[in-house]
Amino acid sequence: MKILIAPDSFKGNMSSCEVIAHICAAAREHFTPLDLVELPLADGGEGTVEAVVLATGGEYRKMTVRGPLQRPITARYGVTHSDTTVALPNRRQAVIEMAQASGLPLVPPGERNPLFTTTYGTGELVRAALDEGLRKIVIGIGGSATNDGGIGFAQALGVKLFDAAGKEVGSGGQELARISHIDITRLDPRLKDCQMTVMCDVTNPLTGPRGATHVFGPQKGATPAMVAELEAGMQNYAQLLHAICGFDVGSTPGAGAAGGLGAALMTFCGATLKPGIETILDLVEFDDLLGDVDLVITGEGRIDGQTAFGKVVAGVAKRCRAQGVSAIALVGSIGSGAQATYELGLDSIMSAVSYPMGLEEAMENSGPLLRDAADRMFRFIKVGIALNRRTKRRV
Repeated sequence: MKILIAPDSFKGNMSSCEVIAHICAAAREHFTPLDLVELPLADGGEGTVEAVVLATGGEYRKMTVRGPLQRPITARYGVTHSDTTVALPNRRQAVIEMAQASGLPLVPPGERNPLFTTTYGTGELVRAALDEGLRKIVIGIGGSATNDGGIGFAQALGVKLFDAAGKEVGSGGQELARISHIDITRLDPRLKDCQMTVMCDVTNPLTGPRGATHVFGPQKGATPAMVAELEAGMQNYAQLLHAICGFDVGSTPGAGAAGGLGAALMTFCGATLKPGIETILDLVEFDDLLGDVDLVITGEGRIDGQTAFGKVVAGVAKRCRAQGVSAIALVGSIGSGAQATYELGLDSIMSAVSYPMGLEEAMENSGPLLRDAADRMFRFIKVGIALNRRTKRRV
């Protein structure tokens, strides 16, 4: 039997690699011969770089960048297919998580203020990838601490922003309203040869009641007064971007992602926005891995009605159905609406929670609970195999 194990992490509890280790240990107790393919996954947010590097035999790059509060921090990005013997060098791509340089967890709760936070460090990561000669860049923009419209990102890549007096503006969302002119003549020319894909599952526009500021600003520390100030600045910024790119960035779906970084990526980098899990599955060549697989086991910490909207389990289930491969989800818990994943291609769900317990107890015992759930799952699979054999004998 050949089994592909491809889960997401159980957020805040176990990495995807730890989840895989428990499932593999249980599988080896039940099947022989057994071929296990281990594939940690992510949906474009936290853990994306690690998942892609592991899946593609890539490498990490560490560097010091400007954090969201402009303090030096250490961030990393990944390079896929780092083996120099790979015959197709264009397979090498940079994989970046903006949260590594501009993420909300990097800002202490008492200092969260989107008037000041900047995406400059994310621009530095892109510049480093360009310096390495990489021209294919995939960037996940979840978990941001910013609402600066991506102006810090743009500044790191050579864009100059001036106020009405011809003076360069500073950084952070507070500067958006002051911008009178955007000079792109010194934008890094290497971006013209760059193919940039943005992993984004957010469809919010840049401005308006569903825009970056109104929807996400309060999560990043914005008070009602700050939201009003930031929205006014974003409206001004949207008009300036429109003049550069020729389309209405303010109302474009996804432009409001990561506090407006989506708009900057579209305007200054010609980036294409794609669903996170679909991008990841393409990067790790998931469809090719399914060729001779008998079963796929995926999973996440909690499966519910939201899973169907761009999560790892949903992406895996769709790809498996397309190739006629059975897929099972091993999860921490099952919530309302989880059955929607059956319509996408998932065949069954097994929960690690085996009796009534609180979240704290479940988290503390997550390893043994997951191992027990995997054991129960493989026992059911063996029953199915035995039934199939008996049925065939009767025919």
